Amino acid sequence: MDCTPIFEKVLKASRKNNLLTDEKISKVLTKVADAAEENIDFILKENQKDLDRMNKNDPKYDRLLLTEDRIKGIASDIRNVVQLPSPLNKILDTKIMDNGMTVKKTTVPFGVIGIIYESRPNVTFDVFALTLKSGNACILKGGSDAICSNSAIVKVIKEVLINSNIDENVLTLLPAGREETSQLLNAQGYVDLLIPRGSQGLIQFVRENAKIPVIETGAGICHTYFDEFGDKNKGQAIVNNAKTRRVSVCNALDCLIIHKSRLNDLHHIISLCENSNVEIYADNDAYKFIENKYPKNLLKKATTDSFGTEFLSHKMAIKTVDTIDDALEHIAKNSSKHSEAIISENKDNILLFQKLVDAAAVYANVSTAFTDGAQFGLGAEIGISTQKLHARGPMALEELTSYKWLITGDGLIRE
Repeated sequence: MDCTPIFEKVLKASRKNNLLTDEKISKVLTKVADAAEENIDFILKENQKDLDRMNKNDPKYDRLLLTEDRIKGIASDIRNVVQLPSPLNKILDTKIMDNGMTVKKTTVPFGVIGIIYESRPNVTFDVFALTLKSGNACILKGGSDAICSNSAIVKVIKEVLINSNIDENVLTLLPAGREETSQLLNAQGYVDLLIPRGSQGLIQFVRENAKIPVIETGAGICHTYFDEFGDKNKGQAIVNNAKTRRVSVCNALDCLIIHKSRLNDLHHIISLCENSNVEIYADNDAYKFIENKYPKNLLKKATTDSFGTEFLSHKMAIKTVDTIDDALEHIAKNSSKHSEAIISENKDNILLFQKLVDAAAVYANVSTAFTDGAQFGLGAEIGISTQKLHARGPMALEELTSYKWLITGDGLIRE
């Protein structure tokens, strides 16, 4: 289908957003949160249709799954967004020039934001809340594996918009076809910013084919380095949490790097992972120290493909290094610049790690599971940016705005 008429309606709706007050937006988002809870049965029924088509062993299954508690959590997140200060119309800078001209730099919405995402129906709610609060309209392109869930959520939101006398086109869900994806990637003049959320493959495809500005988010190849001065009990808790809390999310641990002098403590550090049946892909040095301790059916020798891989499942690689410099080199070579951590009691090593690791979030004695907009006090997030231009790390309201210059005078002309 030709998406141009759809894009035109969204663009027109985005301009109307400039006249909405924060009070009006807050009332609408509160109603959306209430409607999400009131329509739990309907949303779960539609979500089950998607789940029935997916293998339960697929790592995406957990991302696709909605439950009553998850929907209530989503509603709570929307209410948190309501409480956040508006990011719009903030005066970033003011100057009065010698000629009397006043120059102000103020925050404004991007306009229309496109989101391409996989197997995450919660993103539909999250994106709408954040884009409306920041004065933007949004075009959503979810995957075919979540089409029933996404359609149900959009239906619930649009009913609120219509009843609130807001143009329903501020939220648009495109059909799940490839042709619609191609048109979104090429929507010059209609879409101001495109944000892909999903696998490395999806993000790379969008980056290589889009003709509109893109912010890369999501792909997380996360490392935790257990230093020679690390506390083994802290290491045990952090590694287990980072790996097993939710294996299908982008901040989950993929590779444990360990200093060779601490290989005697390796089994202790990974022992809790046994309870979650985590498969270990260990290099030769690490393998020797856990060969007769970690369950044999879960222990394999690492290959070159074990490193630099985002597993999104109950799998984890282990790399042994001789020095912290080797750990830094391994991370530099294999990181997706998402989240990296060090476990150490040595302040100099921590400082060195924090200075030299190039990632959006760098942790010291903390699980990488905390890379999340809500955990960073942002209320929610539209994604985790792994690039450096415009936004980096969890993107929330402020990252969904641009700025413009407002210039006033009294009949001024330039010589």
